[in-house]
Amino acid sequence: MLDDAYFMRQALVEAQKAFEKDEVPIGAVVVAKNRIIARAHNLVETLNDVTAHAEMQAITAAANVLGGKYLTDCTLFVTIEPCPMCAGALGWSQLARIVYGAADEKRGFSKFAGNVLHPKTVVSSGILSDECVALMKKFFEKKR
Repeated sequence: MLDDAYFMRQALVEAQKAFEKDEVPIGAVVVAKNRIIARAHNLVETLNDVTAHAEMQAITAAANVLGGKYLTDCTLFVTIEPCPMCAGALGWSQLARIVYGAADEKRGFSKFAGNVLHPKTVVSSGILSDECVALMKKFFEKKR
């Protein structure tokens, strides 16, 4: 069954790829018409680019697949709540829906920029939250 949990598991696969590259383990997939059209994970360290967040990589990949800058019929599944920068880009892309696994109480967009998304974007959260948090905790425990 291709439901929110299925697609979040796919985002977790991407997050695991980031973890294995010693990147903050955040993964994302973009879905259109019940099909994954883009997969991405954090590449900040790999590319030495502070903007190379999973969401930014996913937006670019999805736009390339669709041949346009707007993702009006797409859903982004991301393991951790987007930061304000990513949320701004998601707003400009006019994404239909954002589904994130776990809230980011320190740097999430809802704390700093709750109105930055496109007015029609629907937000859902808490999908596989425990799994998303567990991978982040494992990563930062390894860093200490």
